[in-house]
Amino acid sequence: MATTIATPGPRNDFFKQLRTVCVPLSRLALQSTDKAAASKEILTHVESLIGLWAAQVSSDATVLDEKLAEYTFFPVSHLLRFHDQFPIRVVEAIIKLLRFLIQYGWKQKISEDLAIQLLFFFSFTIGGSPGQAKKRHVPEETVVEGFKALEVLITAIGPSNLLASKAPDEQNEAVSALGPAITVMLDAITDGVAPAVQLEALQCLQAVYTTTRNQQVLARFLPGTVSSLTKVLAPPLQQKTQRRVLVRCLQVLNIVLVNVLSDIKVRGILKQIETEDKAKIDDAQPSGGTEKPQTELTPAWLRATTAQIKIALAAALKVRTHGAQDVQSAVSKFCISVLDECHLSLANCQSILVESAMMVENEETERSMLETSLQDLAAIHPELGDCIQATLYNWVTSLPRLIQSNDERIKQLAVRNILRGSRMASGMGMDSSTLNDSLGDSLRDSIVALVKSSKPSKVVGDVDENTLSTATDLTVSRPDIQSYPPVLLDSEGIKSTRAEITKLIANIGSPAQQTKLAAAMLGYLRDSEGVEQIASCWLAFELLKTTYNSTSDMEDLLDMSCLDENQYQEQVFQELYDFSASILASHSDAQDNDWRIEAIALEVTAFAASRMKEDFRPELIDVLYPVTTFLGSSTPQLRSHAITTLNVIAASCGYKSVSELVVDNADYMVNSISLRLNTFDISPASTKVLVMLIRLTGPRLIPFLDDVVAAIFAALDNYHGYPVFVESLFSVLSEVVTQGVKSDMLLLAGSNHQAVSHLKQGPQPLGVDTIVDTLNKRAKRAKRAREEEEAEPSEPHPKKPWGPDKTKEASQAKSLLDQLENPDPDEDEKEGGLPDDPSSALAAREDDEKKNQPSNTPTYALLTRVLTLSQHYLTSPTPTLRKSLLDLVATVSPALAPDENAFLPLVHTVWPVVVARIKDPEPFVAIAACKALGSMCEAAGDFMASRFKQEWGDGMAKWLRGVKREAVKGRGEMPRRTGTGAGRAFITGGKKAEDTEIVLPIRDVNGGELSSKQLVSTTSSTSGALGRFSQAHQLWDAALGLVTAILKYVRVDDEMFDEMLEVVVDVLHEPERRELKEALETINADAVWLALYERGRVKGVKGTPRAVKGFGFEFVRVPGVVA
Repeated sequence: MATTIATPGPRNDFFKQLRTVCVPLSRLALQSTDKAAASKEILTHVESLIGLWAAQVSSDATVLDEKLAEYTFFPVSHLLRFHDQFPIRVVEAIIKLLRFLIQYGWKQKISEDLAIQLLFFFSFTIGGSPGQAKKRHVPEETVVEGFKALEVLITAIGPSNLLASKAPDEQNEAVSALGPAITVMLDAITDGVAPAVQLEALQCLQAVYTTTRNQQVLARFLPGTVSSLTKVLAPPLQQKTQRRVLVRCLQVLNIVLVNVLSDIKVRGILKQIETEDKAKIDDAQPSGGTEKPQTELTPAWLRATTAQIKIALAAALKVRTHGAQDVQSAVSKFCISVLDECHLSLANCQSILVESAMMVENEETERSMLETSLQDLAAIHPELGDCIQATLYNWVTSLPRLIQSNDERIKQLAVRNILRGSRMASGMGMDSSTLNDSLGDSLRDSIVALVKSSKPSKVVGDVDENTLSTATDLTVSRPDIQSYPPVLLDSEGIKSTRAEITKLIANIGSPAQQTKLAAAMLGYLRDSEGVEQIASCWLAFELLKTTYNSTSDMEDLLDMSCLDENQYQEQVFQELYDFSASILASHSDAQDNDWRIEAIALEVTAFAASRMKEDFRPELIDVLYPVTTFLGSSTPQLRSHAITTLNVIAASCGYKSVSELVVDNADYMVNSISLRLNTFDISPASTKVLVMLIRLTGPRLIPFLDDVVAAIFAALDNYHGYPVFVESLFSVLSEVVTQGVKSDMLLLAGSNHQAVSHLKQGPQPLGVDTIVDTLNKRAKRAKRAREEEEAEPSEPHPKKPWGPDKTKEASQAKSLLDQLENPDPDEDEKEGGLPDDPSSALAAREDDEKKNQPSNTPTYALLTRVLTLSQHYLTSPTPTLRKSLLDLVATVSPALAPDENAFLPLVHTVWPVVVARIKDPEPFVAIAACKALGSMCEAAGDFMASRFKQEWGDGMAKWLRGVKREAVKGRGEMPRRTGTGAGRAFITGGKKAEDTEIVLPIRDVNGGELSSKQLVSTTSSTSGALGRFSQAHQLWDAALGLVTAILKYVRVDDEMFDEMLEVVVDVLHEPERRELKEALETINADAVWLALYERGRVKGVKGTPRAVKGFGFEFVRVPGVVA
């Protein structure tokens, strides 16, 4: 070290810096006996050396040479002899320093002996001695640093030793030392505990195969290398390995195969094989090939190696299914590189490589013009084109089998592969009719398999089942619901698979090929059924949609209507539309049809409308009513599809909303419904459609429903034993009534019928003017009587009875009776009947009045017929039907009331069945009956007086008291009546009344002493049940409403009034009974006051209890009552 000649400049300065560290480090390495004790100081000096070398490399690496490396290595060499005695951190620092010395000092001038020693040192430090367990744990950082140093060393000794081509029988110590090193590398790659370790090991392995030109050396390590890399790339390690490690493994494997088995490297062997093939001489002997690896590069070695490589690639290239884009890109580059560089040597692996390259093909990634693609290789090597076509055919034929897998990734990958392969084949101009036919069949079979294997999704009906009866949202435009949910493959679990299949259908072949596939699918429609028919229809529709979308851009620029392909496309779609229209027309609730084929038919109809725009309007004659019937379907998906279809049709045909669409085409729909009703082809959906149609069009449609209503009456006569069906028919009639009463033309203009108010008016108070008028009238009447008496002379009282002679009268009566019993026809013809007959004269006068009076409108006649018909079904066993009919009576009565000549007979007809319903066992029916009777009271007035009087005595009064009793019981309240005296007051003690009181005279029980007691109304209340929300309380409310209507509009006698007052007086103080109280007061306010007065519910004048002279009684205070 002392003899080193110093050179001026930077090198001399760097040497001085090294000497300040190397001298003490040498002293420690040579003189220190306790290595562990001196390790800290040694570590400091080694790190100082590392810092010096790193600083010099960053500033000026040209001053570094092998002399400085030798000078620095001298103390380090002494440390290496005792490296086992130093801590691992010291060893790591030494390795790092050696890396600097090799990379920047010795470079390629390192001696072979030293290189071999360092190879062993690095290998044993990282992996331990061969066949022995590791003496101590080596940290990941140390292993990483060791591989970095090993890579630098292999790169440095490569040109001097490994690059030289040695004879096969010569042994090279460096090559022998590579064995343990490569073993350590492969172990670290497969068993690496950290990605950093694996990456550095891969870098070392790459350095071996890039710097070594000796083919026999590389061939010796090829099997183990390929096996280890395959182990990492293939499952199950593939899932545990990071993406960057997988990418690096593919890159290294590519380098290994290209550097060992490329066509250039083995061109001599390939020529030998070609010669042997020509001479038909096979020198390859399999014996010993499997037990002892071949090191001689012969044709037999190449055959055995390529066979093993094929097996390894089959496992390693499973990484192509990895979802990461960088991994797929690495697979693509690997396959193309091997196909290009090893085209002849690995010809047996072409199918695997081509298939993998097609699977990872990504058209979205921009490829450099200088980068080779699979299409470029296929253009150079035609056999690759055949391999591409064969691979695509295999994918297509295996799709139905793969689609049945439980793994969704396998399904998606299979579909994606076909899409990529078809795009590649189309781009390369590969057109095969066999492939197209098999593709259509495979797609149909795959969809059938998917539909059968997928579980039906449980869809919550977001559309109410009564959509047709509550379709108020149809009156506005709904552009937000012009897209359909998926019909097939609607499960959330196969959402991605459905997207891949849809993408495949949209991008498969040219529009002409897609049209041919759709036509082929139509051939299966009429011959198949079930899922096969659904799959064929859906696939044909999706293909045709794709063709129209792809040609729309061209049609914007060019007129392509004259082309044969375009005409063929229209013919195919027209056939699909006709089939869909027949499916819609044949829909029936009685048949158990698959809703999916009907949903597809709805989508086809909407698509046709969107294409034809306003030219689609004539088609509404056939499709509008069938589409609308699906709004009443029990399947939520069909209801949703029907709403969307109607929105699409309305928007396409130029209507602002579905309501406008339905109203403008109401004649089509009414005609369709009428035809079905006439043939008794009636379904719940058809009645719901009619209800919706009537609701949307309003009263203007009612006059045109004569035939429909007549058909409904006929159906009711024929099917009256089916309650649900009858109820659906009456729902139509109820809607007719609901809309009919809104009409402003119920009565013809010019008729003398006026709406009569039957509201009772209370007695008006007499003022002075009224009294004066009354006196003046009496005076005038008296004066007129006197004048008449003075004008006529007085006559004596009659001497015989007034009237004609009894004998003559009897004879005239006898002759008239004989004439009635034996009429003379001739005389009748001459005289035109019996003018003297009073009944005939009355009938003739009524006929003349009817002839002179204008008839009512058709709407009025319809409502009359509906009301008349309802009486026959009020005894139906279905409570909901009875309730709906009673609501109908309540609705129609005010509308028919103006024409009393027609309405009052109807009231007489329906009265018995309506009034009987107040005692219905179903409370909601009884409530509806009360409302219906109240409406009849308002419409008919005093015409109902005798009927209510008779019914009151026959049990209505008892029914009313029973309803009250049940209501009080349901609320948990029962009045407690105590006290004495004729007043029948509720008496209690306790709280005094000091503010406002009224005095009531009572006598003592003994009739002697007078006493006063406070009278108040008390109840013992307990909370319970549902209170006023109970059915009993609701029925009581309805009964009070009926009593209110009777009192307001119908004449009642005093006895009936008193009984009503007695029943309802206990609730008159409630605020919500104000109308009932006013109705009672209108008839007899004094009676109402007295009844309330008796119960302490009215207020009197202020005063103090005082005795009344001469009567022997006194007044008592009634608290809380003012006059």
